[in-house]
Amino acid sequence: MYFGLLTDIFDGIIARKVGVSSEKLRRLDSQTDLVFWLAIGFSTYWLNSEIIKDHWKSISLIFGMEALCYIISFWKFGKETCTHAWLSKFWGLSLLLAFTFLIGFSTANWAFYLCLILGLISHIDVILIILILPIWQFDVPSSYHAWKIRQGKSIRKSVLLN
Repeated sequence: MYFGLLTDIFDGIIARKVGVSSEKLRRLDSQTDLVFWLAIGFSTYWLNSEIIKDHWKSISLIFGMEALCYIISFWKFGKETCTHAWLSKFWGLSLLLAFTFLIGFSTANWAFYLCLILGLISHIDVILIILILPIWQFDVPSSYHAWKIRQGKSIRKSVLLN
């Protein structure tokens, strides 16, 4: 899990440094992230199904929010979302922490609840990004940046690459 997250972080950095980052690779990165976290989630269910069953409503809310992001993006742009938003990155770190406690210590503690809150907030941000953007775009850091794009203001390239 930790190795997977580290390689996910560094493959993007390396790709941008050597100039091979593209829309297609960023979209594949988003899909790979989804499969990665789903695999860990299913593994967690297999290892600690009672904990997952006890929290099925809140977990279902996060799954629903994820689906809603895709539905809205396909409805508006005809393709999946690929924002790589900053709040989503924080949510990813909270997922790592929550899964560490769920798998390693068989407990849904404060890290689990933090993860749920950050998941909800980050999905709202992604939905706002999608709704605000006039055309599909990848690597939009936040709904604030989407608003700036909608107003015709350019965003520094370095901001988009982080």
